[in-house]
Amino acid sequence: MGSLARAYGRPLAALIIGITVLWILALIVVPLGAMVEQSLWWKESAGETSLTIDRLYNDIATLQLDRDSATDTEKQAALDAEIVAKQAQATELEASEKNPRKIYGLANFTRMSELHIYIFVRTIFYALLVTLLALVVCYPLAYAVALASGPRKTVVLTVALIVPYAINELLRVYAWLMILDYRGVINGVLGWLGVVDLDNRGWIPFLENPSAVFVAMIYTYVLFMVFPMVNTLETLDRNQIEAARDLGATSWRIHRRVIIPHAKPGIAVGCIMTFMLSAGSYSVPQIMTRGQGGDWFSQLVYRQFYESNNWNMGSAYAVSLLVVCTLFILLMMRLFGVGLRDIAK
Repeated sequence: MGSLARAYGRPLAALIIGITVLWILALIVVPLGAMVEQSLWWKESAGETSLTIDRLYNDIATLQLDRDSATDTEKQAALDAEIVAKQAQATELEASEKNPRKIYGLANFTRMSELHIYIFVRTIFYALLVTLLALVVCYPLAYAVALASGPRKTVVLTVALIVPYAINELLRVYAWLMILDYRGVINGVLGWLGVVDLDNRGWIPFLENPSAVFVAMIYTYVLFMVFPMVNTLETLDRNQIEAARDLGATSWRIHRRVIIPHAKPGIAVGCIMTFMLSAGSYSVPQIMTRGQGGDWFSQLVYRQFYESNNWNMGSAYAVSLLVVCTLFILLMMRLFGVGLRDIAK
């Protein structure tokens, strides 16, 4: 606060801090807190309550018959008291059935079926593959852009990166769908060459393979991998590269000993952003697979919220994914030996 006040004055510094606090509360603390709270409770099963109520009324009917046939006054009074008690219990349960009480615990996390656990693990594995492939594809591109100079750098940045991404994400995904579809561009060319027979449904089923989703995701999220590395590599002193070459280092050794260590913060940020976007992506796997290539975990979360209308389980699924993404962030920071200060740079 003191440094901000000295730099911008007290009124402007207070405004900046107020906006920052509001931003954190509105976009992070409140939504995340609501999601975690929703995942930690569930309502009593209406089916079990209804069954208990039915049993109570059956007991009341039996007790009423016993009471009508009883001749002893004391026994009649005892049966009347028991009937009143069970009637009160049934009435209480009927009220609770209309307004079921919340039960807190971790049951929403442990109720995940084996199939959903398998889809969860597979989604994390696929997101890791997408991140690794994006790193392999984007590192040479980021290196070329960062070391380019003058008009050439502007052309590369504008034509190869920025201009294609001015198009809406959904349009880019649908473009890849048309390229990889059963009668898409690739199968059409192969059919024209006589490699496949489209008339007899002899096309190559690209959409039934996870690789179609990988390609679309890498293309969709490539900027999130490239730009952090470009920003880091632009700060590299090129004299270090020239010195390494003068000392006889090979290109591979220069990258391994000079360039990659310097680019660690950018690589870490790119991997973190690509992994989180891939693991939480809904539109790309939904559009690219058309339900033929297996669900991603994000699709299960959507179904829990909007098809099953089970917001508690959906919240638990979403929180589980968030925990894994957070662990991945910590792992990347540990693996590349960077902290929050390095990433912020």
